[in-house]
Amino acid sequence: MNITPEQKKDLVRIAKQVRKWAYVPYSNYPVGAALLTESGRIYEGVNVENAAYPVTNCAERTAIFNAVTNGEKDFKAIAVVTENGGMPCGSCRQVMAEFNLDMLVIVADEKENIISETRLSDLLPGAFTPRDLK
Repeated sequence: MNITPEQKKDLVRIAKQVRKWAYVPYSNYPVGAALLTESGRIYEGVNVENAAYPVTNCAERTAIFNAVTNGEKDFKAIAVVTENGGMPCGSCRQVMAEFNLDMLVIVADEKENIISETRLSDLLPGAFTPRDLK
Protein backbone atom coordinates (compact mmCIF):
# COMPACT_ATOMS: atom_id res chain seq x y z
CA MET A 1 0.00 0.00 0.00
CA ASN A 2 2.61 2.51 -1.02
CA ILE A 3 1.72 5.97 -2.20
CA THR A 4 3.95 8.52 -3.85
CA PRO A 5 5.41 11.54 -2.04
CA GLU A 6 3.19 13.73 -4.25
CA GLN A 7 0.09 11.81 -3.17
CA LYS A 8 1.07 12.27 0.48
CA LYS A 9 1.50 16.01 -0.02
CA ASP A 10 -1.83 16.24 -1.84
CA LEU A 11 -3.65 14.37 0.92
CA VAL A 12 -2.17 16.58 3.63
CA ARG A 13 -2.91 19.73 1.62
CA ILE A 14 -6.53 18.70 1.03
CA ALA A 15 -7.03 17.71 4.67
CA LYS A 16 -5.67 21.10 5.71
CA GLN A 17 -7.98 22.92 3.28
CA VAL A 18 -11.18 21.17 4.34
CA ARG A 19 -10.35 21.65 8.03
CA LYS A 20 -11.82 25.16 7.76
CA TRP A 21 -15.27 23.61 7.23
CA ALA A 22 -15.25 21.75 10.55
CA TYR A 23 -18.16 22.47 12.88
CA VAL A 24 -16.46 22.72 16.28
CA PRO A 25 -18.30 25.21 18.53
CA TYR A 26 -17.46 23.24 21.69
CA SER A 27 -13.87 22.03 21.38
CA ASN A 28 -12.63 24.65 18.90
CA TYR A 29 -10.39 21.84 17.58
CA PRO A 30 -11.01 21.57 13.82
CA VAL A 31 -9.86 18.39 12.10
CA GLY A 32 -9.67 17.74 8.37
CA ALA A 33 -9.23 14.38 6.69
CA ALA A 34 -8.52 13.26 3.13
CA LEU A 35 -8.99 9.59 2.24
CA LEU A 36 -7.34 8.04 -0.84
CA THR A 37 -9.13 5.06 -2.35
CA GLU A 38 -7.70 2.31 -4.54
CA SER A 39 -9.58 3.87 -7.46
CA GLY A 40 -7.57 7.07 -6.97
CA ARG A 41 -10.45 9.21 -5.71
CA ILE A 42 -10.03 11.35 -2.63
CA TYR A 43 -12.86 11.80 -0.14
CA GLU A 44 -12.87 14.63 2.38
CA GLY A 45 -14.14 14.80 5.91
CA VAL A 46 -14.30 17.20 8.84
CA ASN A 47 -15.33 16.79 12.44
CA VAL A 48 -18.91 17.78 13.20
CA GLU A 49 -19.68 18.40 16.87
CA ASN A 50 -23.02 18.30 18.61
CA ALA A 51 -24.33 19.66 21.90
CA ALA A 52 -25.00 16.02 22.79
CA TYR A 53 -21.28 15.19 22.74
CA PRO A 54 -21.51 11.42 22.07
CA VAL A 55 -23.09 11.98 18.65
CA THR A 56 -20.19 14.09 17.43
CA ASN A 57 -18.51 12.65 14.33
CA CYS A 58 -14.78 12.79 13.66
CA ALA A 59 -13.23 13.88 10.36
CA GLU A 60 -11.77 10.45 9.66
CA ARG A 61 -15.13 8.72 9.98
CA THR A 62 -16.84 11.45 7.96
CA ALA A 63 -14.40 10.86 5.08
CA ILE A 64 -14.86 7.08 5.27
CA PHE A 65 -18.65 7.32 5.42
CA ASN A 66 -18.54 9.73 2.46
CA ALA A 67 -16.49 7.22 0.45
CA VAL A 68 -18.78 4.31 1.36
CA THR A 69 -21.83 6.40 0.44
CA ASN A 70 -20.25 6.77 -3.01
CA GLY A 71 -19.64 3.02 -3.40
CA GLU A 72 -15.97 2.92 -2.37
CA LYS A 73 -14.65 0.46 0.20
CA ASP A 74 -11.00 -0.06 -0.76
CA PHE A 75 -8.82 2.50 0.98
CA LYS A 76 -5.08 3.08 0.59
CA ALA A 77 -4.30 6.03 2.85
CA ILE A 78 -5.77 8.75 4.99
CA ALA A 79 -4.27 12.08 6.00
CA VAL A 80 -5.47 13.81 9.14
CA VAL A 81 -4.59 17.44 9.86
CA THR A 82 -5.05 19.16 13.20
CA GLU A 83 -3.51 22.20 14.83
CA ASN A 84 -0.90 20.10 16.62
CA GLY A 85 -0.83 16.73 14.82
CA GLY A 86 -3.31 14.91 17.05
CA MET A 87 -3.74 11.20 16.35
CA PRO A 88 -7.01 9.49 15.32
CA CYS A 89 -9.20 8.41 18.23
CA GLY A 90 -9.98 4.79 19.02
CA SER A 91 -13.39 4.89 17.34
CA CYS A 92 -11.84 6.15 14.11
CA ARG A 93 -9.12 3.50 14.26
CA GLN A 94 -11.79 0.81 14.64
CA VAL A 95 -13.81 2.15 11.68
CA MET A 96 -10.65 2.24 9.54
CA ALA A 97 -9.87 -1.35 10.59
CA GLU A 98 -13.21 -2.45 9.15
CA PHE A 99 -11.80 -1.74 5.71
CA ASN A 100 -8.00 -2.06 5.67
CA LEU A 101 -5.55 -2.72 8.51
CA ASP A 102 -2.73 -2.01 6.06
CA MET A 103 -4.00 1.53 5.37
CA LEU A 104 -1.37 4.25 5.64
CA VAL A 105 -2.27 6.85 8.28
CA ILE A 106 -0.57 10.22 7.84
CA VAL A 107 -0.92 12.77 10.63
CA ALA A 108 0.14 16.36 10.06
CA ASP A 109 -0.09 19.69 11.83
CA GLU A 110 -1.68 22.87 10.47
CA LYS A 111 1.61 23.86 8.80
CA GLU A 112 1.52 20.59 6.80
CA ASN A 113 4.43 19.10 8.74
CA ILE A 114 4.01 15.32 8.84
CA ILE A 115 4.14 14.29 12.49
CA SER A 116 3.45 10.58 12.03
CA GLU A 117 3.21 8.14 9.15
CA THR A 118 2.30 4.58 10.03
CA ARG A 119 0.17 1.60 9.10
CA LEU A 120 -3.18 1.29 10.84
CA SER A 121 -2.19 -2.15 12.15
CA ASP A 122 0.51 -0.43 14.22
CA LEU A 123 -2.03 2.04 15.63
CA LEU A 124 -4.56 -0.66 16.48
CA PRO A 125 -2.79 -3.92 17.30
CA GLY A 126 -5.12 -6.84 17.87
CA ALA A 127 -7.95 -5.10 16.01
CA PHE A 128 -11.39 -6.70 15.95
CA THR A 129 -12.22 -7.11 12.25
CA PRO A 130 -14.89 -8.77 10.09
CA ARG A 131 -12.85 -11.99 9.97
CA ASP A 132 -13.35 -12.32 13.76
CA LEU A 133 -17.06 -12.82 13.14
CA LYS A 134 -16.58 -15.92 10.96
